[in-house]
Amino acid sequence: MWFVFPGPEAFAMSSLGYLWLYKAIDMLEGVDIERIYSDTKTTRIMREKINLIGFSFTFDTDFLEIFKFLEHNKFSFKASERKDTDPLMFAGGPVVSANPEPYKKIFDFFIIGDGEGVNEEVVEICKTLKNRPKSEVLSKLAELEGVYVPSVHPAKIIKRTKKLTECIYTPIISGNAFFPNTFILEVERGCANRCGFCLASYLNLPIRFAEYEKIIEAIDLGLSYTNKIALLGAQITAHPGFNDICKYIEKRIDAGENIEMSVSSLRVDSFTPEIVNTLVKAGQKNLTLAIEAGSERLRRVINKNLTENQVHNAIDVAKNCGLHGIKFYGMIGLPTETQEDIEEIINLSKRLKKKYKGFELSFGFSTFVPKANTPFQWFGREDEKSLEAKSKYLKKELHQLGIQASISSAKWDYYQAVLSRGDEKLTDYLIEVYKQGGKLGAFKSAARVLKIDTDYYANKTYPYVQKLPWDFIDTKPGKEFLIKESQRLISQANID
Repeated sequence: MWFVFPGPEAFAMSSLGYLWLYKAIDMLEGVDIERIYSDTKTTRIMREKINLIGFSFTFDTDFLEIFKFLEHNKFSFKASERKDTDPLMFAGGPVVSANPEPYKKIFDFFIIGDGEGVNEEVVEICKTLKNRPKSEVLSKLAELEGVYVPSVHPAKIIKRTKKLTECIYTPIISGNAFFPNTFILEVERGCANRCGFCLASYLNLPIRFAEYEKIIEAIDLGLSYTNKIALLGAQITAHPGFNDICKYIEKRIDAGENIEMSVSSLRVDSFTPEIVNTLVKAGQKNLTLAIEAGSERLRRVINKNLTENQVHNAIDVAKNCGLHGIKFYGMIGLPTETQEDIEEIINLSKRLKKKYKGFELSFGFSTFVPKANTPFQWFGREDEKSLEAKSKYLKKELHQLGIQASISSAKWDYYQAVLSRGDEKLTDYLIEVYKQGGKLGAFKSAARVLKIDTDYYANKTYPYVQKLPWDFIDTKPGKEFLIKESQRLISQANID
């Protein structure tokens, strides 16, 4: 088996999910698995010996590297055009778990939802039925919960959701990783805050926590090999034992151990002196804080119930604990956003800059991308020229305040939205994009060649009654809940 990560080795070796699933499959009897990256030059297992190929699919544009891999190894792009003697190919990860339809003609099957457990079941079936006709193997795979086999035409696929019965951690520590020699462990999965645009939250509901004792066991294991650890989770401070985890690390540091610890971004209401003190002692100099929008009105619309006072309190704690700066993460082009909301980002920045002299403040912005299986999946994007004008204005105004701001490309985000809300009609389009080089211009010219209306996927706001390509995926809390939540959030738009 080849297990393909569509990015360089450095990124793969910092990808917790990819490495953990590799480890689980590698421990199965009678399975020889090899990790493959976009910069792999030669493989240990010969192509002719491969029976199964799995792909990690984390980002929308990963399809470009996947096609490059297929072309390099002389495989047809479409499953229907590959021979019965060719290996079966499947994909898993957030992109295809949310909406696999643009890729349904590429792969033989998909893992929908959490990969632990089901990946091993899939590999065992493929091993048991090795050398049997593909149709027979796929029929058997289609019986598994969380496995989507397009050729079997299922009416419903239940998204696989796994209890966190163990603490997921890095099985391989590498100096070649993007985060070198770092032991990464998952403290929790999912987020109970449920921002209206957030796939990471809705895709991973319900929020689940690893047991405190198992987290401590994992930390002890990691620290026996390296002094760098990273705690992962969309809402890590919601873990009921998070303060105790911090105390445990702080105690070891106070005893003389050199431990470096980092965390994914914190929520404003979790900036407690106890937590931040531990992070400062563990070497953190800056933290990331997701505020998403400048006005409290727009934050209510997206379900980011956060006040300016809370932002001030967070910076007070950060500064008093010895942090050097905070990077704010925001989003522009959100549903119901007005120019006033943009001005509020600037006004907030002015107030913070005046109050916290010498404290480093910076911003990172992306533009809104509607994601499948979220309350905002029905809302189209704002016009590209309008978004670019907002980006330019924000950058200029923040620069004048001495605040650095980075903003994602509205053009690239547009095509991310096309893929996010795409359907099976996009398969030939994606292949054409790849053949034309995969750059920004290729997306535009491929649409012209194949007469694809990309605005329909990216910019159009859909009625709630519209049938969506991914409706066949049975997720919790389900489409009816998403409609009600979407309507509830938008109803906040005119509340002062």
